[in-house]
Amino acid sequence: MMKKNLSIGLALALIAPTLPAAEYKIDPTHSFVAFRIQHLGYSWMYGQFNDVSGSFSWDSKDPGASKVSVKVDPASVDTNHAERDKHLRSSDFLDTGKFPEASFTGAKYTGDENGGLLEGELSVHGVTLPVSVNVSRVGEGKDPWGGYRAGFEATYTMTRSDFGMDYNLGPASEEMEITISIEGIRQQP
Repeated sequence: MMKKNLSIGLALALIAPTLPAAEYKIDPTHSFVAFRIQHLGYSWMYGQFNDVSGSFSWDSKDPGASKVSVKVDPASVDTNHAERDKHLRSSDFLDTGKFPEASFTGAKYTGDENGGLLEGELSVHGVTLPVSVNVSRVGEGKDPWGGYRAGFEATYTMTRSDFGMDYNLGPASEEMEITISIEGIRQQP
C-alpha cells in the first residue's frame, strides 16, 4: 500500500509542474480602471471607466506564466460631470464612436507572487503600443459564496499624444496616470 501511495505521489509531482495556471474571469462589479490628469496644472481631475471586463491566468507558484486581458468601453467614462464626460467621448479625446474599445493584454511578467512588472500591449484611440505596467497582488483566497478570488493592481503613466490624443490641455496635462484594479473569480477547469 505504501509503495502504491508513493507511486501516485511521484506521478502527481511530475504532472503538477505541467498544469496550467488557474483561469480567472474579471468581476466587473469589483474591478476598476481609474485615471487622474492635471487640470491646467492647477488641480487633479479624477475619473474612471465603468465598463471593465476580461480574464487572467495566475499561479502564485509560477507567476512568470501569468497573462491578462482587460477590455474597457471608453464610452463608460465617468468624471462625475455629464458635460465633461460628453466632451471626453468626442473626437477631441476618446472618439468613442470611432474607437469603441480600449484594451490591455499582458503576457510577460517578471517578479514574484507579490508584485513585479508586466509587459504587454495597450490599445487606446486606435493606437497599440508596447507598455510595461507595475503590478502588485492585493490578495487571494476563498470568498463567502464558495468560490476563489484573486485581486491585483497595476499602474501606468500614459502620454496622451503617444495614442493620438493631442487636444491641448496645457503641458501639465500631457500625461495621465492610470490605475487598473481587478478582481477575478477562478473558473472551474
